[in-house]
Amino acid sequence: AAGRPDAACVLGIDLGTTSVKAALLVGAERGQVVAESCSRETQAHTSSLEAGPQGMEQNVRRIIRALNECLAALPQQQLQRVSHIGISGQMHGIVFWKKDKGCKWTECGTGPTFEPEEVSHLITWQDGRCSPTFLSSLPLPQAHISLATGFGCATVYWYLKESPDFLKSYDAAGTIHDYVVAMLCDLKKPLMSVQNAASWGYFNSRNKSWNTDILKKSGFPVHLLPEVGDPGSIAGRTICAWHGIPKGAKVGIALGDFQCSVYSCLTERTDAVLNIGTSAQLTISMPQGFQPPETPDPSSAITYFPYFNGDYLAVAASLNGGNVLATFVDMVARWTEDLGLQVQESAIYTKIIKAALAQNDSKLSVHPTIFGERHIPEQLASVTNIAVSDLSLGHVTRALCRGIVENLCSMLPVQRLMETGVRRILGSGSALARNEVLRQEVERIFPFPVVYGKDVDAAVGAAMVM
Repeated sequence: AAGRPDAACVLGIDLGTTSVKAALLVGAERGQVVAESCSRETQAHTSSLEAGPQGMEQNVRRIIRALNECLAALPQQQLQRVSHIGISGQMHGIVFWKKDKGCKWTECGTGPTFEPEEVSHLITWQDGRCSPTFLSSLPLPQAHISLATGFGCATVYWYLKESPDFLKSYDAAGTIHDYVVAMLCDLKKPLMSVQNAASWGYFNSRNKSWNTDILKKSGFPVHLLPEVGDPGSIAGRTICAWHGIPKGAKVGIALGDFQCSVYSCLTERTDAVLNIGTSAQLTISMPQGFQPPETPDPSSAITYFPYFNGDYLAVAASLNGGNVLATFVDMVARWTEDLGLQVQESAIYTKIIKAALAQNDSKLSVHPTIFGERHIPEQLASVTNIAVSDLSLGHVTRALCRGIVENLCSMLPVQRLMETGVRRILGSGSALARNEVLRQEVERIFPFPVVYGKDVDAAVGAAMVM
């Protein structure tokens, strides 16, 4: 089927923390295969006027520009055969817009496309404006996931307290991928999947509804909450021929990037997925019929994410992954600069990995949680067991890589993996792909065979769901 010019294609899109990816899947004898893919860095990070240094915001126009560049780079003749579009993106975050002025459609070289109009910045999952004190002042959710800073509903509460006029400018909200779906299908009210809703807080996954009573009592603007649907369902159809994709193509409800990444590779319930990208996750599937507890255990390192067909994933979702190494590289670059020397960060990265590969072991113990963790936000990073013999760049890098893996392993221990019947680990993510030292530490710490190179890809997963 793949060779037939009339074979329908499915487009998968992932709106990530640092880049946008698009993948075209076509039918083949052994199922779907990726015919084309394209990725563009968004370079969308921007300063937050209201929240200051604690804020983490992205410019939505830049994200959509990267999306447009991605689609313009894909072959036109294949885009014209797209019948379904699956979209995933970074969870927890929130963007606000005006329903009738969310975007304007314009002509570009590859056909009609939309540009954001009256749209706020995206306040991302990494946003830190909601302090533990602020969060503890909010009403208790009736949900199985503990509320954390960066969650959509917590961010709305922050604006309600700190900048109520901001909220008056908008009448719709969603994740960045909910926004794209709403614009493509001209939805009068945004539609959100159970996966994204659970990631915002104040959502009961058992009965698939917002905690409307609790929210109303505290003055929360419930009109901003999207309607909720099942992951895998159709949200609507494209209202224009978008970049040559036919008008009327079916668009799926926006999905969580994490769930789509897992969906793209997880075939056996006996597999665990270890992903180290900007952040890091270790995941296992829960048995069919599993229901999460009614109330969260704030001290638990495990979160239960709604998956597909009513299933759940048990996830150790660490805020500390490749971003820890990036911060370390940045620190080394700044020190070097302070000494009057200039070294490119990419060169530093290559050299520290090389140095660590020459050191098979390090007695240094690095607890790498510089970004805290959702279950213990106040516990930051530390280095112990510092001996004169282990101060080289290689020793420190080796210990840092081990610390990232050990931290994940402390959240979802090997013992629990064995009890669940895990037989192998699927390793994925950009940090793991680029860093042999990390891979060595994964193999040292986990007593299972580890399979790499499984193309774990949220854009591909989003298309496969369709």
